[in-house]
Amino acid sequence: MINTSFNNSRSGILSVSQLNFYIKSLMDSDMKLSGVFISGEISNLTDHYKSGHIYLSLKDEKSIIRGVMFAGNAARLKFRPENGMKVIARGRVSVYEATGQYQLYIDDMQPYGAGALAVAFEQLKAKLEKEGLFHVSAKKAIPMYPKTVGIITSPTGAAIEDMKSILVKRWPIVNILIYPSLVQGEEAPKQLIKGINYFSKKKCADVVIIGRGGGSAEDLWAFNSEELARAIYACEVPVISAVGHETDFTICDFVADIREHTPSAAAKRAVPDIFDERNKLSVLEKSLNVYARKNLAHRELYFEKLKDNMADRGPAKALEKKQVDFDDLAKRFYDTEKKLIEEKENSLKALEDKLSQLDPEKTLMRGYAAVEKDGITVSSVKQVAKGDRITITLADGSFKALVE
Repeated sequence: MINTSFNNSRSGILSVSQLNFYIKSLMDSDMKLSGVFISGEISNLTDHYKSGHIYLSLKDEKSIIRGVMFAGNAARLKFRPENGMKVIARGRVSVYEATGQYQLYIDDMQPYGAGALAVAFEQLKAKLEKEGLFHVSAKKAIPMYPKTVGIITSPTGAAIEDMKSILVKRWPIVNILIYPSLVQGEEAPKQLIKGINYFSKKKCADVVIIGRGGGSAEDLWAFNSEELARAIYACEVPVISAVGHETDFTICDFVADIREHTPSAAAKRAVPDIFDERNKLSVLEKSLNVYARKNLAHRELYFEKLKDNMADRGPAKALEKKQVDFDDLAKRFYDTEKKLIEEKENSLKALEDKLSQLDPEKTLMRGYAAVEKDGITVSSVKQVAKGDRITITLADGSFKALVE
């Protein structure tokens, strides 16, 4: 509504406040100025971190206009405005009465020609990389034989079930600790950070997997949190990041100690394969026996040559003494070698017995059965329904069955 004092002023003389208020009223009543979209290049940017307000100018080749974005709207921006950045701003045009300057009151702003999420990702990536959070020297080694694996992800969904199945199959003696967390939405970063801090403080796991299955850029955005990146960097336990699919990259991937392209791949990376370790033990045993025989033969040959040399150079007594020393040394060597081999064989046998107890075939021979549906092991009645076709494996074979 236009100020009537503008028309009723004495002698047509206006105060500055009256004039500014009148012009503001005119502009505020103009519907064309109440919702405009302006494209331009940012300049004179001032970001008041304490208040949260952003002050800037938008310019093109010929003109410039001042603008302000108040804290409530600025907090919703997905990127950080910078001088020289071309943007599209939405807002209203009005007058700031105190100075009589008209300006753009910005409600929303987007980068021109690029998505806000993409710009925010590149900005944060460049910032953290400059600080050294991605440097290879900061990466921690993943333990070769972890006793406990921590997992931070959604407690529901295919990702957690795949990881649990792979971990147990590859390394049956592993312990699994799950820290349930949201993996998308505004509250997800806070919960993910709590999970990282929990494992870092408690040190109850030897390695931690953080991740989720695939999704859109918006779905995965929780893993681009700056606070989460810094928590992973400071974590005292090695972290494997497994977010989305092979083509998906997040800030979490860059700062983690290891990046795997899927949650399943992360589970495989976290623990060794029990069958591979058995093969390594067998090869090591054979190598040790070969080395022992070669070493003994080498020493026997050495002493034979020494005996021959002494026979040519010295009296028989000296040779006899060396012979006694050789016999004594040989006996001690044989005894030591025999004891060493027996200790190694006992250790290998104990490990084989322990591994044998975990052998699925042994379990089947005791009358148990393994149940699979579509190639996935069934460990709960909740995984099957009436009409499902399943495969039942016994010690001497397998057969198909129908769930009724």
